[in-house]
Amino acid sequence: MHNKPLKPKKGNYIIYIILIILVIIVMATLKRCASNVDERNGNDNPSQETINIAIEYSPLSLYTYDDTLGGFAYDVMRLIGNHFNKNIKFHPIVTLKNTMDDLIAGKYDMVIAQYPETKEDKDKYLFSEALYIDSQVLIQLKDSEGKTAVNNQLELAEDTVVIIKDSPMLQRIENLSHEIGDTIHVIVDENYGPEQLFLRVATGEVKYAVINKSIATQMAKKYPNVDCSTKISFSQFQSVILKKDEKALCDSLNNWIREIKGTPQFKKLQSRYF
Repeated sequence: MHNKPLKPKKGNYIIYIILIILVIIVMATLKRCASNVDERNGNDNPSQETINIAIEYSPLSLYTYDDTLGGFAYDVMRLIGNHFNKNIKFHPIVTLKNTMDDLIAGKYDMVIAQYPETKEDKDKYLFSEALYIDSQVLIQLKDSEGKTAVNNQLELAEDTVVIIKDSPMLQRIENLSHEIGDTIHVIVDENYGPEQLFLRVATGEVKYAVINKSIATQMAKKYPNVDCSTKISFSQFQSVILKKDEKALCDSLNNWIREIKGTPQFKKLQSRYF
């Protein structure tokens, strides 16, 4: 299996420029919105220790519209902060690049991102009670008749898929290659997150990509020419990630999540986002 970084191809620089501009706009907007996050949390106890959370910008974790912040994971953590009187500060991120290292270094207490829970990663991090269940799917264009080139995992043999940098999906695709008894080549996109990778498929820049179903399903509503029906993995828990030595904090978070899941406010969020 080839695991190589993705480089721009001739004639595609315009798409790259557009995507870069989009990323810059997103980051500028997030920076402006994030500065007001603490006030919106409703926590008014400055003497209390702050919980710093790195949260990925995506349709289900965190999104922004004008000056309004939303997203299932973001709203759940705000609900926890308000319910248990915890000071929570969010740090929006576009990609996971350096984020996991920053978690280990203590810059963040928690990370919320499209990061499937695998056996190998359980040896490196703690994973909280699941916020929701997700899976990984293949992103591809439909033809003029609505048909797709790949309809099952076996048809990916000797083909190439693109994933985001530092994604545990690489391991899943390696396992899938063993399962089908053939090679699936992997290209790593070092510049963009899953949302931007979806757009690269939508514009024809990338043939196949693998991202989480929750993001793909939300974005496919706006791009009916993109298919995300082919599963690459089984259902997986989507949890909050903590350092391995933060067991006490993880235990507390698990108690907060379990209690909050029984509230009408949590059920309302589930209805809104799912």
